[in-house]
Amino acid sequence: MSVRRLLSPLLILALWQVASVAGVVSPRVLAAPSLIIVTAWQLIVSGALPYHLLVSLLRMAAGLGIGVFVGTGLALMAGLSQTGEDAVDAPLQMVRALPFVGLVPLFILWFGIGETPKIALIALGTMFPIYLNLFAGIRGADPKLVEAGRVFGLSRIGLIRQIILPSALPSALVGLRYAMGVALLSLVVAEQINSSAGIGFLINDARDFLRTDVILVGLLVYALLGLAADAVVRRLERRVLHGRVRLINGR
Repeated sequence: MSVRRLLSPLLILALWQVASVAGVVSPRVLAAPSLIIVTAWQLIVSGALPYHLLVSLLRMAAGLGIGVFVGTGLALMAGLSQTGEDAVDAPLQMVRALPFVGLVPLFILWFGIGETPKIALIALGTMFPIYLNLFAGIRGADPKLVEAGRVFGLSRIGLIRQIILPSALPSALVGLRYAMGVALLSLVVAEQINSSAGIGFLINDARDFLRTDVILVGLLVYALLGLAADAVVRRLERRVLHGRVRLINGR
């Protein structure tokens, strides 16, 4: 990132700090940047922020893992079989069209107010990017490669393992990247459900005491989690696809 691109954010922070010190912006409306930094440090030193962050990460990982597993299974079922597509695709498209937040009351009625509805919401949100992208990747396999595989005597299982699934890998990784972002957004929604720990709980507790500094620390953590998740998937994508290209080129 060039220095020029940093000038406008730094200017905004400076004006924000000056307005807070001058009393133009009330701490109850928006805490000063200096106060946010001090509060973040205090939460880290006290162990509160690492603890709540760990809880949120475990929720996100559990929901994402379930969503990836279910989404992959459904995509394989629908992508490799017309019968599977007829059975799976229409119901999934109907559920995908439902407003995500509108499902929260229903999930509370079904699963209570513990960890289960939170993880279920994250799993549901992450399932669709995996399903849609992997399904598209499977159906988008090059027909010429498939026909060449048949000519060389590959069985249906061989075609799937050696041609169709490797061809769908880039789409699957794109789906994973989207799923990571959706998992974070779902986590924000899920942690509003009677949480007793997690970044969402930290934000809700701070709201009750009008602590905008803690709220902004929590939002900053969510933003950093999003950046970190995207960076992890980008790195995985580069390594996997680079290895695939080397394998194809015989190097």
